Amino acid sequence: MSKHNLTVALCALTAACLAAACRSTPATAPVLADTWAVVDGKNITKDDVEKAFRRDGNAAPGLSEEEALTAKLGLLDNLIMEVILLAKAVASKVEVPNGEIETAFTQARANLSEEAFQQELTKRNLTADDMKEGLKRQLITQKLITQDVSSKVTVTDQQITDFFNANRAQFNFPEDAYHLAQIVVTPVRDAQVTNRSGDDAATPQAAAAKVQQLMERLKAGAPFGDLARDFSEDPESAPRGGDLGLVPLSAIKQAAPALRDTVLQMTPGNARIVSQGGGHSIVFLVAKEAAGQRDLSMPEVKQRITDGLKARQEQLLRTAYLTAARTDADVVNYQARRVVESQGKVPVAAPEPAATK
Repeated sequence: MSKHNLTVALCALTAACLAAACRSTPATAPVLADTWAVVDGKNITKDDVEKAFRRDGNAAPGLSEEEALTAKLGLLDNLIMEVILLAKAVASKVEVPNGEIETAFTQARANLSEEAFQQELTKRNLTADDMKEGLKRQLITQKLITQDVSSKVTVTDQQITDFFNANRAQFNFPEDAYHLAQIVVTPVRDAQVTNRSGDDAATPQAAAAKVQQLMERLKAGAPFGDLARDFSEDPESAPRGGDLGLVPLSAIKQAAPALRDTVLQMTPGNARIVSQGGGHSIVFLVAKEAAGQRDLSMPEVKQRITDGLKARQEQLLRTAYLTAARTDADVVNYQARRVVESQGKVPVAAPEPAATK
């Protein structure tokens, strides 16, 4: 066969293959405007996001369309991660008893009368079952993370000794000090949420309600460190269970009056709310430490080092776990694509149908 004839034959063969491929590929279903994302074949709809938006108390008057959509995109990202984790929970047979859900529901509305609670539900266009369903998903994902992340973290005696020897100066206090921890709640949407539950108050009303709910849970016996890891909005201290370490007395005296007076009047083991500028902190006094050198024979020193090392390891493992879970999932965020295609404007209509992955 001549070179010319061979070329013609190859072209004909290629055309035939392409035609066959076109005939054999089924038409893909259009993506509806109501579909905001697809996670491993499961749709997350606009209604799912709107419900989460109302449940979190974000639907406050005064938000521009751009601000509201920004908040909703953040919630959509949280819902994507939630769908991934819930699927892992099913595979691992992680469940939450109804009793735990009812307890969490009771705690969440503890500071509201029945009338005020019903008014809040009406304002957010939600039902009690909507709230319980949100709590159920939250509790399941927290239980999964505890099983797959927190329970895997261990600290050896050698690691504790090595840390103490390398940081001995940290345990020599030239003056009296206060061991503090905190849970921070801000009245605005944060750019990045680093607590374990992804919870983020976005309005002054939501922040005030959240801090009161957390105080009620503390009074009911919930561990401070767990609540800080799950709900604090401070990216620095939340992964450490809110731990701020030892704060010298001289630094306490130079703090803002509201914080200074609160800390100086507290006794170890107690927590109080400090509110400033619409934001709130639940300050917890772990212990008061007198000046002097500490060593590993003191239980509180060993515990402090253990807690710090565990927090570091858990944060690293949790970040890796969530990143791997997200990477392994098949995710298409259609609403984010629409915003990009509209060049940052709020989309008013669905784009041309796109094929799912």
